[in-house]
Formats: sequence, structure tokens, C-alpha cells
Amino acid sequence: MLGQREAVAVLLPLAIDMLVDNPLAEGDFYPGDLLMTVLRLPSSTWIRLQEERKRLTAAVATVDLDRADLPPEVLDTVAVAKQNPV
Repeated sequence: MLGQREAVAVLLPLAIDMLVDNPLAEGDFYPGDLLMTVLRLPSSTWIRLQEERKRLTAAVATVDLDRADLPPEVLDTVAVAKQNPV
């Protein structure tokens, strides 16, 4: 639902909780897909969710970009997020 931008205010804090515990938590498809969905939310999402934003930035910082088992799309999205936090 986050990918469709439905119920973001309710679901995003729950997703952040999951990502803090496991930044590469798997949604429905592959490891890291939940993180990619959250990172692709528009910047306007974070205006009222500054604490969640900080927690997400901390979770992103823990992802090892040298993992060969992750899809290139995940690695690319995380690399950009590390350079330009949400």
C-alpha cells in the first residue's frame, strides 16, 4: 500500500519500525523491496514525520553495499539514499 501511497501516515511508522530492525526486510518480492518503497516516497511525506526520517536515515546507514545477494536496483537506491538522505 505504501507503493501506492495509500494510508502512508499510518503505515510508514510501522514500516520504519521494521526497517530499523532489518533494513533489508522483504515486502512481497525480494530483500530490500520495503526499503526501496519507503525511499521512493515523495519528499513531502517527511515534512511531518521528522523522527521517522531520522530513524530511516540511521537504518539506511547500516546497509552493506558490498552484498552480492541484493538486486542491483536495491543497491543503487540505497547508495543514492546514503549520499542524499530523505
